[in-house]
Amino acid sequence: MVGPVIRNAMVAAAMLLGCHAASAENRIALVIGQSAYRAVVPLPNPVNDARAMAQMLGDAGFEVQSAADLSQNELRSRIAEFAASVAAKGPDTVSLLFYAGHGLQIDGENYLVPVDVDPKREADIPLQAVRLNDIINTLTSVPSKTRIILLDACRNDPFPAINKTAGRGLAQVDVRLGTAGTLLSFSTSPGAEAEDGRDGNSPYTTALLQAGREPGLPIEEAFKRVRLSVNKATDGRQTPWESSSLVNDFRFFGTADGAAASPVANKRTAEDWKRELKGKPVETANELVVADGSVEAYQAFVSLGVPPPLGPLAREWLDRHYRMVAWNNAVLRNDAAAYRDFLAKYPDSDLTATARKLEERTRNRPPAASVNAALAPTNVALTCPCSAPPAAPRKAEKSEPAKKRADRTPQRRIREIEEEIVVRRAPPVYYDPEPRGSGGIGISIGGYGGGYGRGGNGVSPGRGRY
Repeated sequence: MVGPVIRNAMVAAAMLLGCHAASAENRIALVIGQSAYRAVVPLPNPVNDARAMAQMLGDAGFEVQSAADLSQNELRSRIAEFAASVAAKGPDTVSLLFYAGHGLQIDGENYLVPVDVDPKREADIPLQAVRLNDIINTLTSVPSKTRIILLDACRNDPFPAINKTAGRGLAQVDVRLGTAGTLLSFSTSPGAEAEDGRDGNSPYTTALLQAGREPGLPIEEAFKRVRLSVNKATDGRQTPWESSSLVNDFRFFGTADGAAASPVANKRTAEDWKRELKGKPVETANELVVADGSVEAYQAFVSLGVPPPLGPLAREWLDRHYRMVAWNNAVLRNDAAAYRDFLAKYPDSDLTATARKLEERTRNRPPAASVNAALAPTNVALTCPCSAPPAAPRKAEKSEPAKKRADRTPQRRIREIEEEIVVRRAPPVYYDPEPRGSGGIGISIGGYGGGYGRGGNGVSPGRGRY
């Protein structure tokens, strides 16, 4: 067993290593704790969580900006100022946002909740809160090496006017559809609620503070430990969840030496996991499944008929995962048929009221293809090829040097072909008579939604209006 003197020496060495890593790359963090909500009962721990995280990140070599109890305007302003700071640091920068406080999903969109909100209906949240996708869009629009977003924001919905109809927890977000180099971590899985904690910090922040300070621990391994620690601390009620598109190695303490992220191991099937788990004690098998966090691991665990309490808890996680994936798909499609499909599969869930509302809202909206056809140019004269005058001979085009053509990667050639196609045809138009929420930062070519635009939920291809 490591004695206290040796342990303190190890922590001190890790701090020095963290400072060394910071000298090789810029590190900057924004830490926000929202406790003093005005219209509902205040949350005891977010300010404590933010203070402890700011201390750890400072020890790890981050330049830390701290803020607490922000109104909507203040929250938006702080995010904008932070993005400007990241831009000033340059592209070789690791940016980190930590948020502790209330978070909600409304109509499939996630919102971080300022302390001055007082909604009387669900429609007030998009006006009074700050959309998570807008924050992600802002941070990913700034050139940087790595972006880490940590959200201890899935606590229960405290607002009586909307907590009976809005979905529980937060909706699923997949940053793999966005800019590479991003990790997004939630304190619990989509559609679930997180606990505020009783000992000064939330279970998520407590676990993150412990795993993050481990010297030389890659961030992916750190979050495996966070998942397992929170699951144990809450007796299986809460299991953190993350989505990652990281391409560079990152450790809070310890040098990465500019190494690329470890290659992804071959994904194991449910059958692989079943063979792995068979014969192991139930508690050991559960720890392996929770640390891995994959659907295949949970499927195998459930199929083994594990007795209560761990078996039913795993089944609940798996059922909720399937429901939230189906909900995410419906919101991304955002048409009446999609919401009807969701209601047919899940007629009685916490998302039923929202799905019915959105099905009604989109029922009479014309399909995008019909709108495109109606708006297509009609003043093009058509002639029979046999009666058309002969075309003038085309001038010979100068061909590119052979070496330049050879240097083209397949991905670059595909982009060139796509650009040629877009230039030669009329852009489609997406029509939404009742847009939900404001659009984020998006990039479009010829009217095709790109970047993150206004897309239902998650970091998804935009469906903006052009």
